[in-house]
Amino acid sequence: MSSDPHQTVGTTLPPPLASSSLTSPLCQFRIITLGFAVHHGESTTNRPRWRYRLPQGRLRSPNFPEFQYPSIVGTPILRTEEKGGGGDSDMIIKDIMCGDEAAAARTMLQISYPMENGIIKKWDDMQHLWDFTFNEKLKVDTTGRKILLTEPPMNPLRNREKMCEVMFERYQFGGVYVAIQAVLALYAQGLSSGVVVDSGDGVTHIVPVYESVVLNHLTRRLDVAGRDVTRNLIALLLRRGYALNRTADFETVRQIKEKLCYVSYDLELDKRLSEDTTVLVESYTLPDGRVIRVGSERFEAPECLFQPHLVDCEQPGIAEFLFNTIQAADVDVRSSLFKAIVLSGGSSMYPGLPSRLEKELKQLWLTRVLDGNPERLSKFKVRIEDPPRRRHMVFLGGAVLANIMADKENMWISKQEWEEQGTRALEKLGPR
Repeated sequence: MSSDPHQTVGTTLPPPLASSSLTSPLCQFRIITLGFAVHHGESTTNRPRWRYRLPQGRLRSPNFPEFQYPSIVGTPILRTEEKGGGGDSDMIIKDIMCGDEAAAARTMLQISYPMENGIIKKWDDMQHLWDFTFNEKLKVDTTGRKILLTEPPMNPLRNREKMCEVMFERYQFGGVYVAIQAVLALYAQGLSSGVVVDSGDGVTHIVPVYESVVLNHLTRRLDVAGRDVTRNLIALLLRRGYALNRTADFETVRQIKEKLCYVSYDLELDKRLSEDTTVLVESYTLPDGRVIRVGSERFEAPECLFQPHLVDCEQPGIAEFLFNTIQAADVDVRSSLFKAIVLSGGSSMYPGLPSRLEKELKQLWLTRVLDGNPERLSKFKVRIEDPPRRRHMVFLGGAVLANIMADKENMWISKQEWEEQGTRALEKLGPR
């Protein structure tokens, strides 16, 4: 890559992973001997989740995280000693509840989201989540262990510094590495070049990678993702007459979204179907026993991914953003990027999204490159990689990378380096 014009502006990654090393039953994320592989950004189900793998040798579930739960923190709406919440009469409502415990008791809690648009904003709440994870879930002594953390592209430097500070000084980890989520998704797919479309709860990132070099100057951020789809669905249901405006209802509507929503391939056709028939109508039972009927809202809610103006966002839609990003790359790498578009994150799981994305990319190529001449469109090759496991792509890539790095001490930021150099030790991670 010495002759590549992007070398000076990219982030060099570890050596690319061969596809065979990912698909072999003997090599597929067997162990993490060093400690933890952690993904605490985007979601397996359209919201931020913590994903952990236990550090004891071979894993009982080699293809999935050991623990998964939402990155939420809850405090009681009314301070009482009563039991209840989430249909579990034996649940004790504590002063602070995190993760799956908070989700189960959400009707009795004021829910807080420590992350906004993929960035940690509420550090006190995030530390409650970390305490919950290490002390109550994993039940391990973190002293001297190594931890691989993930971060979104364009994460503010101060956030990375604060995250490492907490890991070293509060939890006494012996080594820390911070990896970019989108790059780990590419690793999990066994690719060294491609474009990752990583869409989770708070943010969508488009990250081009060419021959294991992240093209930082082309990385784009779309501030529309799963949480915006949920809010849009709430607004649409309110318009229909359903009263769903409490904080606790947000999680309920999120579940409706995950079960019923899809991306329309032909928007006009689906609109006609919803107006003239009931074929798209589905029923959903709310926690209080009420039954609501969801029709056109099923495809109207996620349409904001392609038309951000629907949620008051003045950015291009995901397809146009992706097309513009690839077209801004050097002309000799565009073809390889179009042929390896990798979807990642919970908000990429909507049925119909891959085919709609491919359709819009071809339409943009036809109008902007071919001047509307369809005869040459057959030469345009685009491939959308939508593996079924893409909910876990970031974690899986992190598990592979952590395993590769297990014996490479020079790749980790050590506690000694942190104590001697402070935040300057982060320079070891390379440019971000």
